Amino acid sequence: MDDKRTAKYQDLLKRMVGSMTEFDKFSREKFVGILFEICELFNLSKGVTEFYESLSAEKEGKGEILIDYDNGKGEKPVLSHRIVTPTMTVIKSTLYMADDAEPLPEDEKHDLDLMLRSMMSFISRNRLEKLVEKLAYYDEFGYPNLNFFIKHLELMKENKELDGNTAIQFNMRQFSLINKDIGRDAGDIALRRYYEAFKSVIGDKGIICRVGGDNFAAVFKNDVLKKALQLAEGYPVVYDDENEKRVLLSACVGVFVFPDGYVFDRPGEVIGRIFSTAQDARLEMNGTIVYYSEQISANKEKYMHVRRFFKDALANGEFQAFYQPKVNIVTGEIVGAEALCRWMLDNKMIAPVDFIPVLEQNTDICSLDLYMLDLVCRDIRRWLDEGRKVVRVSVNLSRKNLIDPDLIEHLLIIVDRYKIPHRYIEFELTETTTDVEFTDLKRIVNGIRENDICITVDDFGVGYSSLNLIREIPWDVLKLDKCFIPTEDNYGVTELMFRYVVGMAKAMGLECVAEGVETAEQIEILRENECLIAQGYYFDKPLPISEFEKKLEGYRYACP
Repeated sequence: MDDKRTAKYQDLLKRMVGSMTEFDKFSREKFVGILFEICELFNLSKGVTEFYESLSAEKEGKGEILIDYDNGKGEKPVLSHRIVTPTMTVIKSTLYMADDAEPLPEDEKHDLDLMLRSMMSFISRNRLEKLVEKLAYYDEFGYPNLNFFIKHLELMKENKELDGNTAIQFNMRQFSLINKDIGRDAGDIALRRYYEAFKSVIGDKGIICRVGGDNFAAVFKNDVLKKALQLAEGYPVVYDDENEKRVLLSACVGVFVFPDGYVFDRPGEVIGRIFSTAQDARLEMNGTIVYYSEQISANKEKYMHVRRFFKDALANGEFQAFYQPKVNIVTGEIVGAEALCRWMLDNKMIAPVDFIPVLEQNTDICSLDLYMLDLVCRDIRRWLDEGRKVVRVSVNLSRKNLIDPDLIEHLLIIVDRYKIPHRYIEFELTETTTDVEFTDLKRIVNGIRENDICITVDDFGVGYSSLNLIREIPWDVLKLDKCFIPTEDNYGVTELMFRYVVGMAKAMGLECVAEGVETAEQIEILRENECLIAQGYYFDKPLPISEFEKKLEGYRYACP
């Protein structure tokens, strides 16, 4: 290599290394320009770089191939290198000359080899950095992940861009059922298109990330919040283009609107707020779109308190059975009662609304149900032993109990331990929302009735009750929710429905009980429709055991 060529080579090598080490302002255009000059200096015709994420990807030819220089004069290989990194990614570079070109002298080939190795070292590091970033910030399906969301929040904080933005977390509603109906592959297409629709709505100034399964988190400008929530309420997605098949997707959403001047100490504060409100939305405690508030945060503290102390409270006997009478509205006589749970702590009552919903989030409620049954059986046993009047007492069973394959056995162990005649026990179960639950409910009801224990469908009419609920399941008692009982404000259609439901139930041999009765007018409506057993504040609130026992002995309520 002559002096002029040597000087040119050294200048290119210096510039190439300089370009590759400008980490903060690396310019691919500048780097490629240098490669052009190198190819021309060594009379090369083409340069190819291949990148594969794994050995198997290389074998299958699934990788990225870059051709930064090709003058179209031929493809005679002159130099080639292959690198397998510690992470098993593969980088290959091959340089070509024209078919009729003279071979490079050994010294020039050595110099070119040095340049190629330097370039491949840089490409290897650069590609690995991108791969690590991809693995760190994207999931296996190419969605930005929770790490990406956290990084974006930190960047917004650093740039003082939090004002005027909203963060949300949302969970697709009943997506497992949708996957079951249309198939997982079609479900993946539907989910991706829903994601793309969300991404389009929030625009370039926002981001949306998949944080696991069918859960997503997003942060965006406040002015697109309304449109984003409209998507959450329901958006039809085409999952089969050929047959134009669509599915309606919706989501439960937790929303946190950044207050003006808001700054977090760590991103987990934002994540905690949107995840906790989204959890409330999934449970539909406050609707399917829930905004974060300090009150909700305080409620969360109460929830954590309940979970933390529940087992000790159970062991310490802090839960008590209160009894609300069921009254014959013709005679005023107590003909039954419902056992309702009350938590007494330091002579103060914790309202059921403050602990029952918490326990229903897991199987803790099942432990409480069995505990309440034990309390009721203990009281009935004492009434029998003391020769007192005994009426049938109903105990509530949460739907969570349906997953217990041995539920019947567990119930009978308690009842029979106290040698309670089965006619004095009644179980109340609410309607179900899924086919699986319906099957389990039918199994439980049949099992309870086979043991001569009364079984009641509770809160009939409060949800989306199906006639199959009373056609296919052999209930003993139909308990009508107070929303089903006509009042002056809703007399027309409600009175008509009430009359026919009671008539149908009685024709099927079901006993009818109306709960939530509060007025003399409602008593008259019940009497007119021959629904003769009522429960509610018109007669009595739930009573402590001592007060209930006094009224059980011959007391009669005045009926209009």
